[in-house]
Amino acid sequence: MKTALLQITSSEDPEANLAMLQERIAEAAGQGAGYVLTPEVSNCVSASRSHQNAVLQLEADDQTLAGLREAAKAHGIWLTIGSLALKTSDADGRFANRQFLIDPDGAIRARYDKIHMFDVQVTPEETYRESAGYRPGARAVLADTPFAKIGLTICYDVRFPHLFNRLAKAGAEVITVPAAFSQVTGAAHWHALLRARAIETGCWILAPGQCGENAPRRKTYGHSLAISPWGEIVAEAGVDPVTLYVELDRDQVSEARRRVPSLTHETEFDGPIAE
Repeated sequence: MKTALLQITSSEDPEANLAMLQERIAEAAGQGAGYVLTPEVSNCVSASRSHQNAVLQLEADDQTLAGLREAAKAHGIWLTIGSLALKTSDADGRFANRQFLIDPDGAIRARYDKIHMFDVQVTPEETYRESAGYRPGARAVLADTPFAKIGLTICYDVRFPHLFNRLAKAGAEVITVPAAFSQVTGAAHWHALLRARAIETGCWILAPGQCGENAPRRKTYGHSLAISPWGEIVAEAGVDPVTLYVELDRDQVSEARRRVPSLTHETEFDGPIAE
């Protein structure tokens, strides 16, 4: 399956972001891609909760979701919407950070709400409290398609290998990691984390990222990656918007797992015991 990873610079304007995404998806489909992926929070990147409250919508009303479903149907492609920031009916008013898998008929085949919230102090000047604005999901998701079984994760999830291990053991051959990674943590950890998750699981890791200056006080790392089940980087972006193309070969999954069948070698043990 020819696959396209869209590296983009989403702004605070969902309408402008949708128009940009529709154009980029059409270009990728025109290049023969049958599967296209967008990054995390494709509809709106903002550090302002008041702005998000003004522009975000419930899933049923979200124009970005509707427009991207139409694009998938128009071009006859599979589409991973890396995630959308969406309003919810939660009493505390927190949003959902939700990924969608759309089929070539424009139907929603899977939804996944980001489980792990990015609550960190990267530097004295750079602090994130994702859980203040977003409520975490509580369920891992695996989707079956004609070309691969796809495990869904988002951004900070990449630091939690047990999620990837569980997806792989459930049959995942591809795991998506759409992101809006911090420039500081991206430079330090992005490549190492993604390669490690591929090596540990024997899965294709597809990680389309946001890049550049998205909004006031919000800059993202870029460097979208496609990594083979053997842990090789087969496509990498830089720091500007671009589309990466990769041919997914599910035979590489079985070959990597044959060579190092670590998923079948886990052994139960006691401890640790403090002595």
